[in-house]
Amino acid sequence: MSAEGIVHYRLATLTLAALAAAAVPASADGFVTPYLGYNFGGDSGTSCQSLTNCEEKHLNFGASFMSAGNALALEEEIGYAKNFFGSIPATDNSVFTAMTNLMGGVFKGPVQPYVLAGVGLIRSHVSLNVIEGGGQTTNSFGWDVGGGIQGFFSRGVGIRGDLRHLRTFGDVSLLNLGVADLRPSESLGFWRGSVGIAFRF
Repeated sequence: MSAEGIVHYRLATLTLAALAAAAVPASADGFVTPYLGYNFGGDSGTSCQSLTNCEEKHLNFGASFMSAGNALALEEEIGYAKNFFGSIPATDNSVFTAMTNLMGGVFKGPVQPYVLAGVGLIRSHVSLNVIEGGGQTTNSFGWDVGGGIQGFFSRGVGIRGDLRHLRTFGDVSLLNLGVADLRPSESLGFWRGSVGIAFRF
């Protein structure tokens, strides 16, 4: 990520945090939700569209850390998808995300629908030789939008279903996993659906 991108990321994150701090009361509920996800669309599995020895991989995992009042919440969410572009022998690739989201919805009661929007880091990594290491890692300033619903069986434990779209603001040049040149620069984007166990405290 460039110095300018880091500045924009920090400003946007601080702005979201300030808005949420002003709206979320001190007595807010806390939520921790580890999840399993499925990425699809956009750049997910793109290498397998042109290679015969490629296996598409769509699973990812991560966690959400949320503080919520009655109608607004602030979320810090991280996710990791290994072999995001496809599983190819002797290569390695992944996408890591760390997003700060402002959420609106219903955060009291047994059923809690919500929508969200935020900004953060989208880090892509591609290595053409796992033995030699190296490769190309790109840190990009990105955004996400989405929504979901939480349902609680008891005061402290429930389940959450979530769907969101993530995309970089700028173009990202990535090593092509089939050959050693660069693909044309374009923004990196994909959809992610996930299901997790929500713990409220």
